[in-house]
Amino acid sequence: MLARALGIAVGDVLDLSASLSPCAPDVGQVVTRHLGGLRRYPNPDDATKALAEAIGIDRSRVLLCNGGAEAIALVASVMPVGSIADPDFSLYRRHLVEVRDRAPSWRSDPHNPTGVLAPADRLDAVRDEAFYPLTTGRWTRGDAGAVVVGSLTKLWACPGLRLGYVIAPEDDESLIDELTRRQPAWSVGGLAAAVIPDLLELTDLVAWSTRLAGLRRDLVELLNGFGYPSVDGAAPYVWVPSAPGLRDRLARSAVLVRSGASFGSPDAIRVAVTDEQGLARLDHALRASDGPV
Repeated sequence: MLARALGIAVGDVLDLSASLSPCAPDVGQVVTRHLGGLRRYPNPDDATKALAEAIGIDRSRVLLCNGGAEAIALVASVMPVGSIADPDFSLYRRHLVEVRDRAPSWRSDPHNPTGVLAPADRLDAVRDEAFYPLTTGRWTRGDAGAVVVGSLTKLWACPGLRLGYVIAPEDDESLIDELTRRQPAWSVGGLAAAVIPDLLELTDLVAWSTRLAGLRRDLVELLNGFGYPSVDGAAPYVWVPSAPGLRDRLARSAVLVRSGASFGSPDAIRVAVTDEQGLARLDHALRASDGPV
């Protein structure tokens, strides 16, 4: 929509509203090696096994999904009542049948939108770790009793492929079987499943999280320099609690950031961590805006 409004190509928009890894490999090159599979029905078995091995858990505890959104929807279908400490990701409320106090807790970690990691002693029934690997360099925190939902889409910057997963607790042998029964047939596409083993071989969580931390510091410093202090988080995005009008002003320079409105903070913005080229472009857009300096 922004590209259309400005009369430019979609590729000319710097999209900092979606927090996709700036460290991801070229997924397109990997996909082209598997185009022959388009004439076959998907089989996620090899991909599921490869992901389980990368995480370091038994294959029976992992279910591949059509993005993190399907993972959330499936878990909510078997755990329909939960508690949420707002603000948090809106999809939890969309899929839970009821939200009430003292019900099993759902939480994003790092927190969405602030980017703050959960305290070590904080225990939740469902943990959304979509951004956890990029933030910490580890696949999961590994809480024994928690159901984990994750997103390879974020990790590999490929939202068009829709790659997510559920990790069941060690003591719940039936959860993955139940979620599999509820999941639509062939939910994970053939191309998506085919590229997972290759992309896992290209993944270096420790190196990526280290690079991301440096880029995040640069982004925070840039925003601070223009009078927009942020929350001291650790995620691949930065939460700016007060930036009234800035989203619209950046849009004039074809830079898109996430509005805080869906988190109950219309004057806030969430800005994705980007690479050096993106930082330079954001710097230019901030200078072109008529906000505080």
